[in-house]
Amino acid sequence: MAIWSSAPRMFAAICFVTFWAQSSGLDYVRPPPRPILYTSHNGSEAHPQQIHISVAGKDHMRISWVTEDKSVPSLVEYRRSARRKYEASATGEHTSYRFFFYTSGKIHHVKIGPLLPNTVYYYRCGGIDIGEEELSFKTPPDTFPVELVVAGDLGQTEWTASTLAHIQKIGDYDLLLLPGDLSYADNQQPLWDTFGRMVSPLSRSRPWMVTEGNHEIEKALIPIIAPPAFTSYNARWLMPFRESGSTSNLYYSFQLDAGAHIIMLASYADFDKNSAQYRWLQNDLDNVDRSKTPWLIVLIHAPWYNTNLAHQGEGESMRKAMEELLYRARVDIVFAGHVHAYERFTRVYDNEPNHCAPVHITIGDGGNREGLAMLYKTPPSPLSLFREASFGHGRLKLVNQTHAHWTWHRNNDHNSVVGDEVWLESLGEQGACKDLDDKLVGSVIFEAREEL
Repeated sequence: MAIWSSAPRMFAAICFVTFWAQSSGLDYVRPPPRPILYTSHNGSEAHPQQIHISVAGKDHMRISWVTEDKSVPSLVEYRRSARRKYEASATGEHTSYRFFFYTSGKIHHVKIGPLLPNTVYYYRCGGIDIGEEELSFKTPPDTFPVELVVAGDLGQTEWTASTLAHIQKIGDYDLLLLPGDLSYADNQQPLWDTFGRMVSPLSRSRPWMVTEGNHEIEKALIPIIAPPAFTSYNARWLMPFRESGSTSNLYYSFQLDAGAHIIMLASYADFDKNSAQYRWLQNDLDNVDRSKTPWLIVLIHAPWYNTNLAHQGEGESMRKAMEELLYRARVDIVFAGHVHAYERFTRVYDNEPNHCAPVHITIGDGGNREGLAMLYKTPPSPLSLFREASFGHGRLKLVNQTHAHWTWHRNNDHNSVVGDEVWLESLGEQGACKDLDDKLVGSVIFEAREEL
């Protein structure tokens, strides 16, 4: 069993940056950052560790894990029945990498399927049982409702442990979305291993779909002798970029058969109109059939809309390049991280309220080591409907083709409290927005202003 320890045993001291400010009028006292937890591995070198699963195209999942023993095969055996005999198996690929004086373990990625929706599968990695507790995961359903957990800027602190505990305690969910900043390793490669072990109790039982943040770049001061950017992230967290027609693991999309298309964009890859990412996004959006896919969701790391003083304007160039594509496709929600706080905006396009545009939500409050971003612009913008600097996570329940329920859960130490909630209506089903053209944009903005 993994052990979480707050004593720094193997790493250099990390300087914590804390943002202090006055309370925004609430009785709740903003918590300071908490220490990093180092999760150890107590099994043998052949014992699978850091297990996480991800959606890998229609009817398929990818199982990823690490072994210190390089001779362990990249093999997954799996079954549906309660019998101990595995009914199917698949072999996959493996990789490893060097980062200066660090050498990773053997990183396995095995794609399995076809799989049935909303079904529990039992599995083992590398032909090795991990003990009395058998590994299992549940595939997402192909009918509504579907419940998504969203947690950004996770890290591996005591607050991260609190967030993960609340995610498990509150109830069942179908998959987790992480809009960047996973381990906060920042070139200290063993922190990738401790992070993988910390999240494994959750990531091995439900799909975790992630995109990169600035802490995944890991660009050294001497680039000539340094590994390429995103080396660790790309080796460990292989996402379905090939399955979605992308040429980069930094941006991709995947489909939930119930009726949701989810796009993970890269804030730290080229995104202008001449870039591969822009062309891929344009093609991906063109291929979404909103009559069959009423929900269209996008994740980025650096927010395009932000009234916090932290990271002001860092997503602006990407917004100018790509926002029109998302608006014309009638994207329902854009989730972002980066700012260590929570903020929900009205439907907005080009800095104006617009009821045919996405709702933007910043949720970079999973538990990072740097602390909370406490300072906000004053007076508040009318575009910002709720903002609070607290740790927590969000849940998006896609109830049916037309409505979804969003809740943000604040970490009140050992308890999780709903701090914000709202019902959302799918833009894919709203006739008023289906055929909107350029001539109508101005009138729609005017009407939205009148509503405010």
